[in-house]
Amino acid sequence: MIHELQLKGYGEIEKEKLFLKSFESLYLLYSDKLILRKGKKQINFDDLLSVCQKNDSETLTKFLIYRDLKTRGYVVKDGFGFGSDFRVYERGQFGEKGAKFLIFGLNEGQQEKMGTLQKKIEQITQMGKEPVIAVIERRGEVIYYKINRMNFYENKTGLEELSQL
Repeated sequence: MIHELQLKGYGEIEKEKLFLKSFESLYLLYSDKLILRKGKKQINFDDLLSVCQKNDSETLTKFLIYRDLKTRGYVVKDGFGFGSDFRVYERGQFGEKGAKFLIFGLNEGQQEKMGTLQKKIEQITQMGKEPVIAVIERRGEVIYYKINRMNFYENKTGLEELSQL
């Protein structure tokens, strides 16, 4: 069972045990593919979400993106830095090729500095991956935006004109 889950992209195996990320556990619990117990008490989705949010305030955002991508048929793994939340593999490519997309999530209305965004995009494209922003709307719907490198150039003539105002 452990190896079947790993082949489907869930968790990481260490010493014959499968370790799941919080968003993976939440997804499996949400989709009735996992039962969690603490002693004799069964832990439900809301209980686990509450515990996970104490450790990571972005847990719900990550879960919503993860759930959306999984229902679309993608294999999704945890991101590996550069501000990315997830690595996403093309359908049928998991285990054969590296991830094609690196996705980072934002909640609607959340602000991100342009310099920070530019740096993330630069690092992701240098790795040969496609950067994608996943925006969570207030209703929980996820909208994806593929983004490209961007450059900001100082317009000295424009600045001189502004200083004369």
